[in-house]
Amino acid sequence: MPLAGHLRELRSRLVKAIGAVIVTTVVAGLFYKQLIDLVIAPLPGCTTVEEGTTASGRCGVIATNGLLSPVTLALKVSLTAGLIGASPVWLYQLWRFLAPGLHRGEKKYTLAFLATGIPLFLTGAAFAYAVLPTTARVLISFTPDQATNILPIDDFLDLATRMVVVFGLSFELPLLLIMLNLAGILSAARMTGWWRHMLIGITMFAAIATPSSDPLSMLALAGPITALYLAACALSWANDRRRTRKNAAGLSPDEPSPLPTPHEPDHSHPADTRS
Repeated sequence: MPLAGHLRELRSRLVKAIGAVIVTTVVAGLFYKQLIDLVIAPLPGCTTVEEGTTASGRCGVIATNGLLSPVTLALKVSLTAGLIGASPVWLYQLWRFLAPGLHRGEKKYTLAFLATGIPLFLTGAAFAYAVLPTTARVLISFTPDQATNILPIDDFLDLATRMVVVFGLSFELPLLLIMLNLAGILSAARMTGWWRHMLIGITMFAAIATPSSDPLSMLALAGPITALYLAACALSWANDRRRTRKNAAGLSPDEPSPLPTPHEPDHSHPADTRS
């Protein structure tokens, strides 16, 4: 296909992907209040007692700041929900644009990685949302007893989005390791030989990526990543064993086994010389 054809194809895929995002964003905008309530649900808000005072300083007054803040918040929440809701469409359009340049085996692996990577990312996002209440309580616990913490919803939305992205991408680590193993770049023996460094690196990453310093949030991120790393080592070990058996049989892992053609004589058995 000439360059102009590629550009027309790209434009068509972009129009379809952006159109799907716009549609889902408009639909999400109809329910933006429910979506905002879902986002701020982990925040421990203050309870009002007599004479308008608060029950404790270790809580937060959930608020918006400025006249335009509610509108900006509604647009931000709707667009985020639209991107997530339309992800199957724009991922499919991306796949359709790249598929003509891939071989049959590459297409198979790409579809398998997409089918695995999306659930892994969503699982990481669910873990992030699960630890958000603990994270919010730990951070608010530093508030002085005689003070009340005013919690802008915009700030918490940015924090929640950052945690969801970090947790989701962290859960893609085993998929990256398996891809490197299937490509022959990284062996299972080397992956398992790095286990001490990997555990230290995962722990340090969890300590930096989680905004709070409580051990529960760190374990919620480090524990699943460690388990997924061990699962990636097991799958890579099984793939290396399969590749070793193929090589022992005289077959290249990248080439099909040769088959005799009908016009070629079969010299595998000696001719019968009996008269």
